[in-house]
Amino acid sequence: MITPDEEIAVRKEFEAILKDCDSCQKPEREELIRKAFEFAFNAHKEVRRKSGEPYIYHPLAVAKIVINNIGLGTTSFIASLLHDVVEDTDYTVDDIRRLFGDKIAYLIDGLTKISGVVEGKNVQVENFKKILLTLSKDVRVILVKIADRLHNLRTMESMPDYKKARTVSETISIYIPLAHRLGLYPIKTEMEDVCFRFQEPVTYDEIANKLASFETNLDEFMELFTDPIIDDLEELGIQFSINARTKSIASIYRKMRKKGVPFEEVYDIFAIRIVFEPNKGFSEKTQCWSIYSVITDEYRPKPDRLRDWISNPKPNGYEALHTTVMGPDNKWVEVQIRSSRMDDIAEYGYAAHWKYKENKDKESEIDLWIERIREILEDNLTSEEDFLRTFEMDIFSNEILVFTPKGEVRPLKRGATALDFAYDIHSEIGNHAIGAKVNYKLEPLSHVLESGDQVEIITSETQTPQREWLDFVTTTKAQAKIKDAFKDERKQNIEKGKKILTQIAKENNVILNSMVLTKLTHYFEVRDKEELYCKIGGNFVDLSNFQKIVQRKRRNKYVRYWALQISKATSKITPKRKPSENKNKEESEEIRKITLAERSDIANYTLAKCCNPIPGDDVIAYKLDDGSVEVHKKECKVATELGTTQGKTALDVHWKSHKILSFLVRINVNGIDRMGLLNSITHVISNQLYVNMRAVKIDATDGYFGGYIDLYVHNKEDLDALIKDILKIKGVKKVERVEPEIEEE
Repeated sequence: MITPDEEIAVRKEFEAILKDCDSCQKPEREELIRKAFEFAFNAHKEVRRKSGEPYIYHPLAVAKIVINNIGLGTTSFIASLLHDVVEDTDYTVDDIRRLFGDKIAYLIDGLTKISGVVEGKNVQVENFKKILLTLSKDVRVILVKIADRLHNLRTMESMPDYKKARTVSETISIYIPLAHRLGLYPIKTEMEDVCFRFQEPVTYDEIANKLASFETNLDEFMELFTDPIIDDLEELGIQFSINARTKSIASIYRKMRKKGVPFEEVYDIFAIRIVFEPNKGFSEKTQCWSIYSVITDEYRPKPDRLRDWISNPKPNGYEALHTTVMGPDNKWVEVQIRSSRMDDIAEYGYAAHWKYKENKDKESEIDLWIERIREILEDNLTSEEDFLRTFEMDIFSNEILVFTPKGEVRPLKRGATALDFAYDIHSEIGNHAIGAKVNYKLEPLSHVLESGDQVEIITSETQTPQREWLDFVTTTKAQAKIKDAFKDERKQNIEKGKKILTQIAKENNVILNSMVLTKLTHYFEVRDKEELYCKIGGNFVDLSNFQKIVQRKRRNKYVRYWALQISKATSKITPKRKPSENKNKEESEEIRKITLAERSDIANYTLAKCCNPIPGDDVIAYKLDDGSVEVHKKECKVATELGTTQGKTALDVHWKSHKILSFLVRINVNGIDRMGLLNSITHVISNQLYVNMRAVKIDATDGYFGGYIDLYVHNKEDLDALIKDILKIKGVKKVERVEPEIEEE
């Protein structure tokens, strides 16, 4: 039960949020919002979150994000307050409809369906489909859901690790791309940083500390940079403001990894932003270029860093003019120029885009994107994993803009081919395509398009879809349409393959159960048993060694030395409970933990080869379909994908002390070459630290050296100490652990 002091604080917070909502100030709107707050307050007053605070703070926090960070109004405010009522109390959607009307009831119903638990292994994929279905009907549903996810990330510390891992995986795979596509840049950035802090806490803290130190001198630099241009900008008669924004920690890390540079060599850590109020009689575009001229008259621009997103806005609606110039103290500075309208769209995304839309009948890039979502949902892909993978590749990828012969602009994913373009125009054009004219030059259907290309598709009535087309098309729509042409043949092959496999199993006295099928799908590298049957029926696989395949054991080399101790392990989800049954609104799952220790027992688990975890790494485990457990580093991309499709089987992992067994790792070393340097490195590794090396490959060119060393360590603590000692060697500038696929002896 909420205490009197807590109730006072809650009501004070509500009044502050209501005051911030400019569009909510009309008496009839305010009355409805207050009614919704009282309803939500009474519905949740006996419930507390895992952190111990009254649960009502969560819907209030979601409402605050919806109002202040997304810029929505009364309807979304009410939906935020009520978004968990139907899911967590005895109230129904009909109750909401009766009290607040059809529009609010529809939004609450959509939010409840998104949050509802679907039994089965692909829970996140099913929820993703629900998200997209609601998105294609009323975008406010997903905007509120994104706000809900952001607050859950902010308060994630009270969750167990396995639940954090699932939340982070789902956020990376679904919510961050959606926030990006809907133009919610500040929210997307915060989500990325929270996920990065969970996956790589040490690196996050290192960059955060350096960034804090950097920001202490930012105001002084800002003054030096802006003083020479302020007077010139005022002479243009434009009202403007200038501020600075620092790059997010996750973004800085990506740049460091991509460029292979330390923090100090990331030149665009911050950007100067100039936001102006347009003058009447001049276009925004003209005024952007006028401001650009003032800046480049004072500072030398970097030619390859000019970005004109005014003439060609980003697919999420973002418009601005970006340039990078050489500022004071010979520092490169990124400058962003945009109008107040452009700034609203950059900060509030789709909500602002709709607000500023002049012609409601004209489709924007975001409108076209949502329409493509509807098309993809209508194409029944063969598996849940296929749906998620192709959707991410298509809808969430970077786009290029391609032109038809009549000048119509068609957005496509980067890497799309001429055949993708043909199917984007119409499925019949794709089915009968035989070639393409790209910029008036004849090209094959596999030709990869670039932004700005003009494409004309050449067709023939005798042409039909070819199987090899699937090797080079990249968009979901093209893949789905081509596969449609082979559905009947596929169905026949599945039936034929099933009969063949059943007969072979019978001849070898093997029971064709799920474990046998799993071994076969892994061996032949197919997604599921249907694809296995199809390949068998089409004579694409050789089953002559069937007996050998089903007797194979999937086991890591080191498993025979280890034991997997599970204190509580279950993938069984208990039914949803109302507050009367459970005072805390939390997922009804038992805490599942795995302890990895040095023993001689054999356990059915593997250390994933994709990221090569060693004792001491931050790791997460997932229970696979065949019953085995796979352990990954938290930042591993494969672990993120498993978190999206296998999230309900996530397990917390804890290491015990490891001083007997050794694990193979690789470190990259580089620096300034000198006589005897390699000998110094190997001496430290072998003679001082007593670490065994497996392979050394070092090359020296023009005074610099670089290469890798494969060695055996007991745990991460020993590896960190080794790296620290190697860095003390004269000439060594950088030592880092890398995660290639290293073949076992």
